[in-house]
Amino acid sequence: MAYIVPSHAETLEDQRLYTQARLVEVACLDCLAKVGVKKNSEHHTSVQWNAEALSECAEFAAMDNRPGGRAVYSVCSRLHVSIAAAVRDGELTIGAEDGY
Repeated sequence: MAYIVPSHAETLEDQRLYTQARLVEVACLDCLAKVGVKKNSEHHTSVQWNAEALSECAEFAAMDNRPGGRAVYSVCSRLHVSIAAAVRDGELTIGAEDGY
């Protein structure tokens, strides 16, 4: 649960731009989970998971079943490959626009 909830229009717009602007839907080439992705640079990738994608991700499910569960910042290697393929195929561009 968020401990700070934005209430000003400018703050809400900043939050929307940071978390949702320019997201491209990318499907995992393995389990077909669909996430929102944007690449601001070669080394910076934002991935927005939703409940449905989390439930479909086979790699995350395997991690969840390990002792101690899955670390919050775990990466799905299968999705990582799928994102690289989307960039290679021109479906996902690299580079921030207007700072986002």
